[in-house]
Amino acid sequence: MIRTATPDDVPVIHALIRELAEYERALEEARATQEQLHAALFGPDAVAHALIAEEPAKPVADGAGGGSSEGAGSDSGAGTVVGFALWFRNFSTWTGTPGLYLEDLYVRPQARGGGHGKALLAALAAVCVERGYERFEWAVLDWNEKALGVYRSIGARPQDEWTVQRLSGPALAELAALAHAR
Repeated sequence: MIRTATPDDVPVIHALIRELAEYERALEEARATQEQLHAALFGPDAVAHALIAEEPAKPVADGAGGGSSEGAGSDSGAGTVVGFALWFRNFSTWTGTPGLYLEDLYVRPQARGGGHGKALLAALAAVCVERGYERFEWAVLDWNEKALGVYRSIGARPQDEWTVQRLSGPALAELAALAHAR
């Protein structure tokens, strides 16, 4: 099941982001706090949105006992959170329309192969179609063959003529200083 994230999901979204960062071999770079995520997703100047992938709660037989759900990543007993997608709106000057940029998509290893990733992608495609967004874009690490296979299976194609550029850290500060020096 795919649903829109709520403020109560922030702790599990934070945990999933950390799991994704570890998977991508960059845990030390994942510095966002739960407070920052809450503000970005649900604050007065929210800049992002998230979807949650859940596996339905398994019925518990009468008298079987509930056991501990610690670490299960469940949301108020509705089901077990197994993945998420975090996205934001961008804009194309060429088409004159907004688009959707998928920042993160992650499905926990034990739930992979269950269709959760494709379901999240389909839900995001539906957002695009419903809102008139003409582009749905994301980046993927070139070594992530499993993800690349999923993306090819849904019709996504690499944009080989474009490369991602990033300015951060000291280089960002140095360039910003040039604006103040003028």
